[in-house]
Amino acid sequence: MSIERGLEFSILPMPRIHFGPGTLSKLPALVAAYGRRMLLVTGRQTLRRSPVASRILDELRLAGMEVVCLNVDREPSPELIDEAVALGRVTPYDVVVAIGGGSAVDAGKAISAMLLQRELVERFIEGQPGFMPHDGRKVPFIAVPTTSGTGTEATSNAVISRVGPGGYKRSLRHAAFVPNEAIIDPALMTTAPPELTAASGMDAFTQLLEAYLSPLASPYTDAICLSGLERFSRSFELACGSAAGDVAVRADMACAALMSGIALSNAGLGIVHGFASSVGGLFDIPHGTLCATLLAEATRENIRQLRASESGEPGLRKFATASRILTGASTGNIADDCNRLVEHLESLQTLFAFPRLGNYGIKESDFDVIIPATRSKTNPVPLDQAAMRRILAARV
Repeated sequence: MSIERGLEFSILPMPRIHFGPGTLSKLPALVAAYGRRMLLVTGRQTLRRSPVASRILDELRLAGMEVVCLNVDREPSPELIDEAVALGRVTPYDVVVAIGGGSAVDAGKAISAMLLQRELVERFIEGQPGFMPHDGRKVPFIAVPTTSGTGTEATSNAVISRVGPGGYKRSLRHAAFVPNEAIIDPALMTTAPPELTAASGMDAFTQLLEAYLSPLASPYTDAICLSGLERFSRSFELACGSAAGDVAVRADMACAALMSGIALSNAGLGIVHGFASSVGGLFDIPHGTLCATLLAEATRENIRQLRASESGEPGLRKFATASRILTGASTGNIADDCNRLVEHLESLQTLFAFPRLGNYGIKESDFDVIIPATRSKTNPVPLDQAAMRRILAARV
């Protein structure tokens, strides 16, 4: 038995988490602890799609809360955040609550972070000209996800996008931006349509796999990732199909997504999310769809590069472990298990008919803009421009 030498890692803050069926009923009491006037950020169809979520709005008002509503129908833009913040400065909010998918929760997180600032949000977005560090002051924030995907209910960043030529998709980030409270009620997720469930689930899976393979991974993040991968493997296809309304299945997926958020916060992500930033700023492609369509090819390329590296064996062992979890079987050979992982990811790609990049107007001529803008410091192995081009070209 050998003892790992030089073991060192740190853990970022986490919200107070309320997980399980029926936990949404805690929301009025949690809000009341912060005040009476609240901004409620929701997805465009959240309250219409979920009877459970729509009832809580009535309960909040019956409890004497003054509720101002904001609907978000896509990834938040800087203009949306600035407009919402301007209104909130006129009559301040005591608390911001977001009920919805990743875009709604990111919007709520960003608004809560900006209500006590005087600058526009772009001054604080990473990588933007004139970037200024945020001081961490915010209005209390409660996150209530209704999809199992981004894990943003446990992260310290909010993704802000301006899509189009010269656009970007980057983060507003500070350790203090982690939600004060996160309510994860799987009953809210039973009405999500199959295509949303599939794309969101593949985002969570990508985050688990990339954080597990990250050079910054630790025993803490590895344990979280492995548990999340197990939950994903047994429940993903059920949640997308015959057991979509099964709360226990949805709870498994919700837990996997939560774990993916905790893991990425502490270990970082890989090349798929590097592309999510560069491609997502230029083209209007849903985040989960982009992850789903690139993951098999990115995994194939990472395995190819690790095999060519003198220090690639630990990464290959991890890919083989992920393969055994995802497929439920092992050949007993690392190389074969890695190959089976790629094959299984390709089968999911086919099963759910995840669209190609070309469906969103992306052409090979765009690669010369996308690739130089792609960063991925925590990919398991450095990828040169030729490797990145192979990943994209396979999915145009």
